[in-house]
Amino acid sequence: MADLDAVVHGAAEAATATGGLGSDDPAGIVENGAIAVVDGAVAAVGPTDEVTREYPPENAAHEVDASGRAVIPGYVDSHTHACFAGDRSDEFEAKLRGTTYGELLANGGGIHRTVRATRAAGDDELLGNLLDHLDVMLTHGTTTVEVKSGYGLDTETELRMLDVVDRADDRHPVDVIPTFMGAHAVPRDYEGSGDPVSDDDYVDRVVDEQLPAVADQGIAEFCDVFCDEGAFTVDQSRRVLRAGAECGLTPKVHAEELAHRGGAKLAAEVGAASADHLLHATDEDVAALVEAGVAPVLLPGTAFGLGADYADARAMVEAGAPVAVATDFNPNCHSQSMGFASALACVEMGLTPAEALVAGTRNGARALDRPDLGVVREGAPADLVVLDAPSHVHVPYSYGINRVATVLKDGRPVVGPEWTGSHDANDGGSGGETDV
Repeated sequence: MADLDAVVHGAAEAATATGGLGSDDPAGIVENGAIAVVDGAVAAVGPTDEVTREYPPENAAHEVDASGRAVIPGYVDSHTHACFAGDRSDEFEAKLRGTTYGELLANGGGIHRTVRATRAAGDDELLGNLLDHLDVMLTHGTTTVEVKSGYGLDTETELRMLDVVDRADDRHPVDVIPTFMGAHAVPRDYEGSGDPVSDDDYVDRVVDEQLPAVADQGIAEFCDVFCDEGAFTVDQSRRVLRAGAECGLTPKVHAEELAHRGGAKLAAEVGAASADHLLHATDEDVAALVEAGVAPVLLPGTAFGLGADYADARAMVEAGAPVAVATDFNPNCHSQSMGFASALACVEMGLTPAEALVAGTRNGARALDRPDLGVVREGAPADLVVLDAPSHVHVPYSYGINRVATVLKDGRPVVGPEWTGSHDANDGGSGGETDV
């Protein structure tokens, strides 16, 4: 007989995230809702009296009384650079004093500083850092996250980063999805040689050396490229993405973040899973993405940190685009909170709270080719977040406050009143499970 893992009941609202953006009810609200979990998957969702009649809470391994609280799907953070070493908080302060990011780069800062620190770090340090970041993400309701390489910019470190991401996935309750991004920037030198590297020469090395090694390693699922001003051209990016596809990696594109350079249309051309950033995307770009079925992943935290204009999420929704919202957590956008990203998406990008919820859950999963995640419906993995608030609206409404009370991963409580962390980098950790 199947095990009844959990019954969450009495929720003021269960937000299933099953509605469409722009619809009357994107969040798919069930009032006085309940969710039953069998063998890690949602077995039933509906009014409490109906669900508990078939699945009595007292028979469950975990009973969660959600009276007066809202339940939402676990967040799917579909764009992060969470594997890195070093600290750049001083650069945040420098930018507040008027130093531009270009000036930081010219003086060896920015991404090049993180590359130096990441190359110098041992695997255990990188793993410990990543697990710490995943702890914070989990306590803010993220149950699935994409993590990119791209702070190695040489074959050895890129492979080490992907291995660390894979190890973190084994160790942590959060599901971690690995993306190869050797084409993140052109390194100052290659593999410590001290010799300068041209853009085209580095693209050759990504295509001829890094990608075959990544394919042999067999960890990465996606291949991303930074197609933008000061990074890689459309032609260079196309070459990387096509080579990645030949190695079995699904394309993704950093597009139109710093300037309009054609990355969005490239994403449509190669059938990318997503085109990300899109601060300078045009209506024509958005139409091409919609026609090609490419998910736009918007990253309001980046615009916030840069003091830049925000992407026009409202226009994208009205064009029929499956807009996703993610954190872009990295040393230059240092927030692991999907709740904060949701608040910015509402206040600065024109989404409603319900649309921001769907963008951070179901549509984030779509951007990662995970259509079963980010929703609360029968058969879906039971990744659930109970809020210390009566409605999903309180997540963006209470900006700066973490409203997450309890997190269930595959129906097992992994965050609750007594949860203090999911790992210890020295001894392998406890797995992060606690009852509620």
